[in-house]
Amino acid sequence: MVPRHRLAPRHALRGTIQPVTLAVIGIVAALAVAAWFLIVQPYLAATATPNAASSVASRPASARETPPANVDSLSLDQLLSEARAAMNEQRLVAPKGNNAFEFYMKVLEKQPGNPVAADALRETFSYGAAAAEQTINQRDFNEAQREIDLLAKADPENYTLTILRSKLDAQRKTLDREQQQAVDAQKAQQMAQQTAAAAAKQQAAEQAAEAQRQQASREQAARVAQQSTQAPKTPVAATPRPAAPDNDQITDAVLVNQVKPRYPTAALRANQEGWVDVELTVGTDGAVSNVNVVDSQPRHVFDRAAIDAVSKWEFKPAMRNGEPMTVNLRRRLQFNLGR
Repeated sequence: MVPRHRLAPRHALRGTIQPVTLAVIGIVAALAVAAWFLIVQPYLAATATPNAASSVASRPASARETPPANVDSLSLDQLLSEARAAMNEQRLVAPKGNNAFEFYMKVLEKQPGNPVAADALRETFSYGAAAAEQTINQRDFNEAQREIDLLAKADPENYTLTILRSKLDAQRKTLDREQQQAVDAQKAQQMAQQTAAAAAKQQAAEQAAEAQRQQASREQAARVAQQSTQAPKTPVAATPRPAAPDNDQITDAVLVNQVKPRYPTAALRANQEGWVDVELTVGTDGAVSNVNVVDSQPRHVFDRAAIDAVSKWEFKPAMRNGEPMTVNLRRRLQFNLGR
């Protein structure tokens, strides 16, 4: 048997150990509770179950573009869930009111220093900046400015913001320059069109004036020819035409372009006047050929001048039943000094 004097200290030792054990157990329990709230719960919130993420991602696009109702009334867990859904759907900084950055910042507004929101904003800042840069390149400048301002709320000292603002300013200036160039090009095109229209109008006016001059010249030539044929100073016998059947419709050749003969220099110096009778053939095209002098007074003085002039005459051809025909004519040319 154990001596009684040895059992008494052992019982006393047991009495002293029990309070210490209870204290240790209480400390361990307190640490466990603190670890749950400070470590385990934030970790579980950051790594939600795939089913919850998939349920958010499976919403219709129209629902995801609309911010949740009463965002201010959402709990931290609900805000973190919305933020994770936005991250999965690449809604980092847009659309307005329904993006990951705004949800995480709302978490920090409700719980400053929240490690999940703070870490998420820090780790995804570069991706949000890339999304803002893409918006700048798409030249949606108002939206780009909003996204830059949102990034500045998350990390106001980040140097990337300076780069984004510089790019936004450069793109705005580029767009202003392109718009000004487009306006200048449009003005230049309008000026060119107006100049071309004015030139065309002037050309049309010149052509009309030239046509009027030619018409007046033809009418003058026709009047001269008519006067020459109707009132010759000396009657000239026309070459007899072959007899035509009574049912033939024949019209005479009409002089339409009469070239005046050049007055010979020798005759002009000698103060000579005279006349020349010529025979000529008018073809079906109205051209003159076979010009011959049949008589002249004085002889051989005005012959060459008369032949040269008559050879350049133009006629409207004679017609038989509406068809042009060749005829022989005789004409007298007068050479007077014009006293």
